[in-house]
Amino acid sequence: MKLNQTPTLRARTALVGGAAALALVLSACGSDSSDDATGSSSADASAGAPDAADAAALSVTDPWVKATDDDMTAMFGTIVNDTDADITVVGATSDVAGTVELHEVVAGDGGAMLMQPKEGGFTVPAGGTHALEAGGDHVMLMDLTGPLEAGQDVTVTLELADGSTQDVTAVVKPFTGADEEYAGGMDMDHEDMDHGDHEDMDHGDHDHSEDQ
Repeated sequence: MKLNQTPTLRARTALVGGAAALALVLSACGSDSSDDATGSSSADASAGAPDAADAAALSVTDPWVKATDDDMTAMFGTIVNDTDADITVVGATSDVAGTVELHEVVAGDGGAMLMQPKEGGFTVPAGGTHALEAGGDHVMLMDLTGPLEAGQDVTVTLELADGSTQDVTAVVKPFTGADEEYAGGMDMDHEDMDHGDHEDMDHGDHDHSEDQ
């Protein structure tokens, strides 16, 4: 049976159908816009993430610690900063040492070389390096929990000025720098690297005779 529609009924039907179609189109457009906005926001966040990570990026090449049977030694190596901003190491800790300090070696009265805490820490320039070496800046490990033998791995955690930290795994090595000349004409042989002589070290004012 064929249903006859009046002109008014046909017009109303067309209007309802058109409104429904328009609603679907607007809904689809709104969904695309929302997705685009969300995608753009996520992309922006992702783009910024590497920069934040790079701000605290630091590494140490060839890190090593001098083997010792005493309760004091030092870590050496080269701190590398591959970022575009200066990074400052302000402290350090290690599970093999009760106390860890950042030290420098300076000339004292009469030309004697003295070891003392590094004021302000080690600043590594953007895209540059900072050497940790015998007779110069180094990370001093004191109050050791036990002997450190060649081949052993030691973890030292560097503390940065921005509050972040960087773990460094250093291998323990016997000192092999015999007959090398350092600042002040020091002849740093294996015996001179022995930090066990506490009588030459004043921990009260951190002004140490250089036994390194």
